Amino acid sequence: MSVRSIGLSGLALMAALCAANVAGAEPFIVGVATHSMNNTGQPLRSLQMAREAGVTSIRDDAFWSTAEPVRGQMQIIAPWRAWLSTAKGLNLAPMVILGYGSSYQGGAKPRKPEVKIPYLKYVDYLTRQLGNPVRFYEVWNEWDLDGAADPRLSNDYVTLVRDAAPIIRKNNPQALVLAGAVTTLGIKSGFVDRILAAGVMKYADGLSLHPYVHCEGSYRNTPESWIGWMRDLDRRISAKVGRPVPLYLTEMSWPSHNGNCGVSAERQSAYLARAYFLIRTLPNVKGMWWYDLINDGTNHTDQEHNFGLLDDDLRAKPAYSVLKAISPYLPDFTYEPANSLQSDGVFQLALSNGRERILVAWVSGREHEVSISATAMKNRPVRILDTQTPDKGMTDSAQQWVCDAQRCSARLTLTEFPKIIRLSPDA
Repeated sequence: MSVRSIGLSGLALMAALCAANVAGAEPFIVGVATHSMNNTGQPLRSLQMAREAGVTSIRDDAFWSTAEPVRGQMQIIAPWRAWLSTAKGLNLAPMVILGYGSSYQGGAKPRKPEVKIPYLKYVDYLTRQLGNPVRFYEVWNEWDLDGAADPRLSNDYVTLVRDAAPIIRKNNPQALVLAGAVTTLGIKSGFVDRILAAGVMKYADGLSLHPYVHCEGSYRNTPESWIGWMRDLDRRISAKVGRPVPLYLTEMSWPSHNGNCGVSAERQSAYLARAYFLIRTLPNVKGMWWYDLINDGTNHTDQEHNFGLLDDDLRAKPAYSVLKAISPYLPDFTYEPANSLQSDGVFQLALSNGRERILVAWVSGREHEVSISATAMKNRPVRILDTQTPDKGMTDSAQQWVCDAQRCSARLTLTEFPKIIRLSPDA
């Protein structure tokens, strides 16, 4: 197969990056955002459900206003310790957001000394108290919302990261410091460019982004349009810094509500699968955290109530079942650009973990029949995991490999739901 849409130079660069990724990279992080650190109405057993779906990291807020309800009086509330303890027991890597205003500063951002000094004391206290279980600390959340195009706001944010990062590392040397948590508007308005130009990567271990596209309008709100934007953004960020920059998509998803910017629960699940496999084509992206684990309400017309993998009563939505089915193929599988195809709405992504090879194939439009090929499949049935019926798992399909010596081929009908096709005869 050939890659028609990436170009030869992009293909060579991607192949080199993928080779480096195989050599020594950490597994890709399959994450979700939770609210159970603060909302006791979302039971901690939901974290067990996240782990069963293949999630490896959870992200939540350690509110400054909760940690310091009265000036100078710090606390760690019991639900925070319970959340961390549960995460540790499930081998989930916690990400804790250090943010939002204090109760006695009117919610002001820590830009002036009278607000920043207490904020840094909160950072010091929190990172000492929470200890080793925390794998990532994110400095604030969506700082750019107050003025995505304001250069003073972006400069003040870099100064905050500069001052907070040494405190975090002193107290938790094993934790990674993430900076940014930049919204789609912030990315488009130059906030990322400005914080990079101001040197934020001198202080942070990675850049975090929230690149939602669900409200971008027809043809720009799909995973395929999104990955084109992400590919360009990745290149631009690396070029601006002069080296590859570790990227962490700490919020990303499509909501399944009835209304503007919403999709059906079934399409949400298809988009989840397509987005997770597409983002694996970018080695600089180290993980993606689906926002969020549980729906935040029961109103089917409210966008904010319908981002979750689970309904508010913890019933699995289709997206949960799809994530559970595809997650074994995400952390340790590496993209093979030379054996992949992205062209004319047809996507065939080859991935391997060194022992097993798979092809993930779908179309972004109408159903389409394609021919796929593999070696040494011995006229067996084609084994497929169809994300339209994820609970069936990997099964023998009605299609058969037709082999001529060592070369085998089969014809398959592709839909908007990715099919995971096993290409390894003995796996």
